[in-house]
Amino acid sequence: MTAPVVILDKPQLAENIGAVARVMANFGLTELRIVSPRDGWPQDRAWAAASGADWVLDDLRVFDSVAEAVSDLERVLATTGRPRGLRMPIVTPREAASDLYSRSATGQRTGLLFGGERTGLETDELVLCQAIVTIPVDERHRSLNLAQAVSINAYEWRVAVDAAPPGIFGEAEPPAPANEVEGMFGHLETELELGGFFHPPEKKPTMMRAIRAMLNRAELSSQEVRTLRGMVVALARGRGRILERRARDLTSQD
Repeated sequence: MTAPVVILDKPQLAENIGAVARVMANFGLTELRIVSPRDGWPQDRAWAAASGADWVLDDLRVFDSVAEAVSDLERVLATTGRPRGLRMPIVTPREAASDLYSRSATGQRTGLLFGGERTGLETDELVLCQAIVTIPVDERHRSLNLAQAVSINAYEWRVAVDAAPPGIFGEAEPPAPANEVEGMFGHLETELELGGFFHPPEKKPTMMRAIRAMLNRAELSSQEVRTLRGMVVALARGRGRILERRARDLTSQD
């Protein structure tokens, strides 16, 4: 079984990255990815803050975008207290851990995405995920630092691992990797643009985010992604034949 990957988007402080590595090591998570760290990488202060969890930082990978960081993962949950109006499933860290464990047991590659210390996650990053993890904190003080948020989710993962009976495997086809899903979205966006779907044009970003959220909820398998892309190709060809027929009709009328 492969434990979830932890992804930090635009982390600001080296000390926070090190503290995250420390709590990951506490609860058996080993793979850390960071996206566009403010002060670059590597940073010596991170190793000092990790208190000996050097293996997590030694193997850390840096990416330029969240899309690249999750491209090989089949299930990614975003940790945020602000869904920003998107219609996405919202789960607690305990529910998230149970979900990730069951999927990891079938060989799926999973991840937990955390936003930066100052701004959290933006809508364009949330739509790369399939659900939102919200920590049930007191309304009077909702602020958690980055390492605290990671530690709560990492703890629940460890509890799920220790409590789950061995040898449970599912038979359902796993969701497609993120890079296949992104290819489908790019293909779909292009054909929708050609077909005049985005009207008025200024609403295109909002409409595409809604489409992404809708299809991500379906957790399409690789076969389903290929089927959907084949449907898009067939519709595009059909549109082309209709246009050709209309052109011929106009020519014959002349």
